[in-house]
Amino acid sequence: MHRRSLTFAIAALTATTLTACTAGTTGAPALGTQPKPAGSASAALPAATIELWHGFSAPGEVKAFEDAVAGFRKKFPQITVKLVKGVEDDQITQAVRGGTAPDVASSFTTDNVAQWCRSGVFQDLTPVIKQDGIDLSVLSAASRSYTEFEGKRCVMPLLADSYGLYYNKALMKGNAPPKTLSELTALAKKLTVRDADGTIKVAGFIPSFQYYENVPSHLAPMVGATWEKPDGTSAIGSDPAWKQLLQWQKELVDWYGYDNLDKFRKSLGQEWSAANPFYKGKVAMALDGEWRNAMIGSEAKGLDYGTAPLPVADDKPDLYGSGFTAGTVIGVPKGAKNPQAAWELVKYLTTDTDALVTLSNALRNVPTTKASMESPALEKDANFQTFLDVFAHPKTSTMPSNVNSAFNQDTLQEFFVRWEKGSVKDLDAGLAEVDKRIDDKLKLSGG
Repeated sequence: MHRRSLTFAIAALTATTLTACTAGTTGAPALGTQPKPAGSASAALPAATIELWHGFSAPGEVKAFEDAVAGFRKKFPQITVKLVKGVEDDQITQAVRGGTAPDVASSFTTDNVAQWCRSGVFQDLTPVIKQDGIDLSVLSAASRSYTEFEGKRCVMPLLADSYGLYYNKALMKGNAPPKTLSELTALAKKLTVRDADGTIKVAGFIPSFQYYENVPSHLAPMVGATWEKPDGTSAIGSDPAWKQLLQWQKELVDWYGYDNLDKFRKSLGQEWSAANPFYKGKVAMALDGEWRNAMIGSEAKGLDYGTAPLPVADDKPDLYGSGFTAGTVIGVPKGAKNPQAAWELVKYLTTDTDALVTLSNALRNVPTTKASMESPALEKDANFQTFLDVFAHPKTSTMPSNVNSAFNQDTLQEFFVRWEKGSVKDLDAGLAEVDKRIDDKLKLSGG
């Protein structure tokens, strides 16, 4: 189900759209403005038809959503739910602006949550959460963080992604997965195989920031790097953890040789195909998300592999077991024609254990409540359990909600790539310039 690599362009487009947009008004009632129906919700809700837009499109994904909604239909037989597949974020925003909003909408990315909360594209769920007595402590701290902004919780977490280390057991030759960056460096060098002319045949680990999932947000938790200061301005230039990450990474890139590593990287198969180099024994260890387990099961059956948390900075052993998380979010857009019925569907999909387990078993993403992660009905083995544990770890982190989330990540990614190429001569000055670009953008966005 992973969509993270597909969302940055969408996020950037949507953020631009939202900055200039005032959400359309249709006269539809807003959440929390109507008295709660007396009696049980299932008996008191009037008959209605609601429409749910989601981004899933593959047949198995669509069926999973239908199966999860089946329980809601049984609980609320008077509510007809229509599911619309393959919807992207900009379509949701435009529908709200045009007065044709669906009752419920979900997104694969958290990058637009801050803009949606601020602009009102999605309604604040806080009043109905309080009204229904929902205990948000059943959610992880990270997932609570990425579903709110400026005191508004305008979406709920549906499923989550978490990131860890995949390793090819045959290529590891009996070595245990590394727990620290120094261990990762040593093992990467030990497992790398070269031709006589130095050409890489097998990489122990590819440290390039241009390789698949090696983006700043996924790597930051390995060193405990922070994105923002308490006042919301950029912390990238002042937090020494970013410099620690970059210096570790550049040392390993230079050991391979940038040109040699880049040539090897460009020769590899596509990330989202059966030619993925981890399947083919070209890479011994790789950073990836929990969804890769399902892909290996369908695209590389028989591959003998293991999973573990990502290695962490040697001086921060307490971080081991944690990682990065983000995920699918769902909420009630402004202009929903049946907001109370819409909220009941959002609440069901995000808090009902059976619904979350149904989705997780089909899509192989992490369910987001404690009860669903501990459910005996949840299908899991040791390799999937790694990602459940990472998600539940108290030090697991996420991107802070920010109206410029996509811009901030892209700006740092651009700098990371210049750094690994050797184009940055003064690291401190370069990181300070990243801060300036991010802070200038924040001022333009109104803070």
